Amino acid sequence: MKEEQPICYSCANENCFIKKHLHLEQMKQYVQKKHSFVCKKTQQFIIEGAPIQGLYFICKGKVKTVKTGINGREQIVRLTKNGDTIGFRGFGTSKRYLIGAYALEDTVLCNFSNETMMEILQSVPEFTYALMLFYADELNKSENNIRKIAHMNVRERVIDLLLYIHRKFGQINGLIDIELSRKEIADFAGTTEEQVIRVLSSLKKESLIKTVGKRIGILAIPKLQSEIMEHKYF
Repeated sequence: MKEEQPICYSCANENCFIKKHLHLEQMKQYVQKKHSFVCKKTQQFIIEGAPIQGLYFICKGKVKTVKTGINGREQIVRLTKNGDTIGFRGFGTSKRYLIGAYALEDTVLCNFSNETMMEILQSVPEFTYALMLFYADELNKSENNIRKIAHMNVRERVIDLLLYIHRKFGQINGLIDIELSRKEIADFAGTTEEQVIRVLSSLKKESLIKTVGKRIGILAIPKLQSEIMEHKYF
């Protein structure tokens, strides 16, 4: 992984916790302790079960976080982009990462060590409060995902995922701005690659989506939303 030095004060990621608190005088000393580096596409930078090495913030790029399930199969639990935080699930409560993380494209990451993060949490109450709200929101999302997997059939789970990545990453030139393999879609939707291929084929025949290689474009958002409306999509 190649070292980089993005400057927080000129960073365009308004969603980043660090960026949001740069106006606070006490944050200046902590920003100087940050380490940044480039992680190449498909490269793993967090290993599940490895000792925690602080929190990661995405400066630029996309990342998937995974958790090992039955028979060693990796389940995708989160997709992230510019400004998002990685590695927070075990921070403060565990000495080891509870997830693994891979770059979905060449990604610039900023890392704050365990020691630096503890100093920030103990010294900057505004940051600590914001992180507490973030944890509460992520817990709510996790609980909703568990409910979806329990109550949605395969087609509904794939549709829910397509609508999620459309909201998260948007579309450029008619295609969702993230490249996921059919296996990765299956790993996130909690199904098999074969079932994903069948569902996508069906959605294409119904003119609800289009595909160009691994990329997918949504053609009829309202119709897809209506299919999972009973699960309280909104």
